[in-house]
Amino acid sequence: MFIEIDFNSDEALYLQLRNQIILGIATDQFHEGESLPSVRSLADIIGINMHTVNKAYTLLKQEGYVKVDRRKGAVIAVDANQALIMEEIRRELQVILARSYCKNVPRDDIHQLVDEIYDSMER
Repeated sequence: MFIEIDFNSDEALYLQLRNQIILGIATDQFHEGESLPSVRSLADIIGINMHTVNKAYTLLKQEGYVKVDRRKGAVIAVDANQALIMEEIRRELQVILARSYCKNVPRDDIHQLVDEIYDSMER
């Protein structure tokens, strides 16, 4: 497992961890049914507080990326509620697109970027 945390970033560590795990799922680094490291183990590996890892795992569970099993811990289990996912994406993308619009980034550049990112995740 490769997790890259930027300790100089303004983004909260638990969000960086969450995002790295989601990217790992999307790029097939993590597979359905695979157990993530324990909270304590991952905290030690990355060098962050256990509560930070726990917060990331809790968020991943709430968002439907993992399920918690008493024996296995956090397990990759993507809940594909399409309507909920599309609404979440719309909210997040709306802000990103508004930022790019304010900075005069051309629509075609955004489309190309989306295609590049999506293509990099195809299995």
